[in-house]
Amino acid sequence: MVLLRRVIGDALRARRQAQHRTLREVSTAANVSLGYLSEIERGQKEASSELLAAICMALDVPLSMIFAEVSEDLAREEALVLAHPTIEPEVVASAA
Repeated sequence: MVLLRRVIGDALRARRQAQHRTLREVSTAANVSLGYLSEIERGQKEASSELLAAICMALDVPLSMIFAEVSEDLAREEALVLAHPTIEPEVVASAA
């Protein structure tokens, strides 16, 4: 099963890293604890829509753009899982 929170976390982390920003910088700008932001990026916690909006504002990226990226990634991962139903999604995604 593909976890939405993991795909969202991956998209947020990729954006942050592309901007060469630290977790601390973004967590301060978004007014969220560093640990909680880290858990969101690792797909361990689900962020509320308000928190996602704050993180996106801190990253200076529209929430809709993150959702578009997440939608594409989610569709890609679901297709891989459907093509290989007996393999865990993380294994299939890392092999792609």
